Amino acid sequence: MATTPSDGEAIRESLTRPEAFEPVFDRHFNSIYKYLTRRVGPDAGNELASEVFLVAFSNRHRFHSEVEDARPWLYGIAANLARRQARTWRRSRRAGQRSLGDNVIWLDPAPEDRLDAESMRSVLLLAVSKLRNHEREVLLLHALTDLSYREIAAALSIPIGTVRSRLSRARRQVRGLLIEAGHPELAAGLEEEDDGNAG
Repeated sequence: MATTPSDGEAIRESLTRPEAFEPVFDRHFNSIYKYLTRRVGPDAGNELASEVFLVAFSNRHRFHSEVEDARPWLYGIAANLARRQARTWRRSRRAGQRSLGDNVIWLDPAPEDRLDAESMRSVLLLAVSKLRNHEREVLLLHALTDLSYREIAAALSIPIGTVRSRLSRARRQVRGLLIEAGHPELAAGLEEEDDGNAG
């Protein structure tokens, strides 16, 4: 029985046999798609998830093939594409082509919870939108994926200590903004936590 190659092996093999990249796509598409749909909504998320793998395939010669897991690399590409999409949307909104709130973490609450969820979502999104870009990116990768601090550091090409400090700063700022806005119950969910997978 043949074993499935690691991401590194598959990418290395795909340099001479392009179809060998398929296990990387099969293994990671769903998690990349889920991350992006929560960042930009289902339509744009589907399009961007496909684009992540096109970019990854086109740049597979740049992947450090001694690394076995391509997730951080793929999430880094996804984060860059989501950031680019957000810039495009902001420009469109300024031009009056989009309504306020299109660039959001996408939630699909049950109908009975929709109004309450929309209210909480608006408050939370306003708080997150006030973060500086690099702090927002770390917070969203941490909140919307199962990446460890080390993997977030690899995805964004920054030191792990920078991930920790940006995440701590982002949480503190969002907590303060939520409390200021009269939502201490939302702020309580942003308490500092230890990342057991950071090591």
